[in-house]
This record gives sequence, C-alpha cells and structure tokens, in this order.
Amino acid sequence: MSGCMSNFGGMSPEALSKGLNQLKSEHPPLIAQLEELFKLTKQIEENDISENTFEELTMKVNEFKAALELHSEREEGVLFPMMGVYIGTTSGPIAVMEYEHDQAKSKIHEFLEKAGSTQTVEEKKNLAELVKNAYYILTEHFAKEENVLFPMAERMLSDDEKEELYQKIQEIK
Repeated sequence: MSGCMSNFGGMSPEALSKGLNQLKSEHPPLIAQLEELFKLTKQIEENDISENTFEELTMKVNEFKAALELHSEREEGVLFPMMGVYIGTTSGPIAVMEYEHDQAKSKIHEFLEKAGSTQTVEEKKNLAELVKNAYYILTEHFAKEENVLFPMAERMLSDDEKEELYQKIQEIK
C-alpha cells in the first residue's frame, strides 16, 4: 500500500490496534462501492440515462447505504464516544466527523427518497448530483479518519479501551 493515500502522513496498519485497524479496513470496500456510484453518476451526467443506468444507481446506493450504516454505527456508537471522553464531542474532530456522516447520509437519503418518483432526465441528473456530493464528502472523510482520527485514537486510548473498542464493534453486525 505504499503510495496509497491512507499511508500519507498516517500510521502503518500494523501500528493500529485491532479495533481501529478493523474500522480502517472497512474503508477500501466502501470506497470501491463509492467509485462505482461515482462512475454511474458520471454516465448520467453525460446523458447516458437509460432506465437501467438510473435503476442500477438506485440499487447500488441502497447496497452502499446498508454497508455505510454498519460502519457509521461502529464509529458513532463506539469510537466517537470513547474519544469524546478525552476531547469532547460538541466541537473539534468528533463533531466534524459526525457532521460529515450526517451530510453524506442526508444526501443518500434524499436521493433514495426521490429516486422512485423521478421522471425527467433533468431530475435524474439532479438526483445523481446528490450521490456525487456524498462521494466527495466520504472519500475526503475516510482520508481524515485514516490520517488524523485513527492515529489520534491510537495514541489517546489505553490498551484496555482499545480492547473494549474491538469487542464492542464486533457486536455490531
């Protein structure tokens, strides 16, 4: 993975505890899904809006949403509160991470809410733009987690807390 953005200024995967490494390892499959969504939004943007393209985008957004929810639940329900004990949650890194989660989820939700009743080419393009915006938010967000948040958590949490993090995120399926 040398040359990969996830190693830019961050820690090697071996340097992260089991729980943080698991959270980090969930990013590549999510990014792969995001890349596929982005490709479909580009096709729609370039007027390749056959019914199948938009239906495929809608189906893949639903699949991505399910995967993202599990990952987000592990972070928002376990990691962020554990870090929040040390750095707070109302401002700073945790607040930013939660805000970005909310922004991306909101765009995905709006897309899915409106996709079924979308008729015109222009409506489909506008909705695809929501997915593209979620892509931009999340790809940058994952890089921040890998390069800043996870290394910060590694330094901040005690060995017992790291083990607790790992155990608790295993319970979320």
